Amino acid sequence: MLPPAHRLRSSRDFSEVVRHGRRAGRPLLVVSVLIPAEASEAPTRAGLVVGKAVGGSVVRSRTSRRLRHLLRDRLDRLPAGSRVVVRALPGAGAATGAALSDDLDRALDRVVPR
Repeated sequence: MLPPAHRLRSSRDFSEVVRHGRRAGRPLLVVSVLIPAEASEAPTRAGLVVGKAVGGSVVRSRTSRRLRHLLRDRLDRLPAGSRVVVRALPGAGAATGAALSDDLDRALDRVVPR
C-alpha cells in the first residue's frame, strides 16, 4: 500500500502529469513522470490508471494491488517532488509479477534522468 502522502488523488494532478510529463511505453504499462523544475522537499506521489480493458473488477483490483506494491519499492529512485502515473494496458491483468516489475523498471529508467 502506498502511504497517503505518496498518493495522487485529484484528476487535475493525473491530467497534469499525463499531459506535461515524460512518458515511456512498454508492452504492459505506460509510465508518465513529471519532475519538478526546482528542488523540492515534497514527497514523490504516484497514481494508477487501471481501466476496464485490463479485465473484470477482480482482475483490475489484483493488478492495482500488484502495481502499488511495485511502485512503493521504487519511489525512492525518483527525485523528491516528482509525480508518477502508471497506466496499465490490457495485457497487464494476465502478466506475471516479474513481467510487470521488468516493464516498470525499464519505463522508469527511460523517463528519469540519472
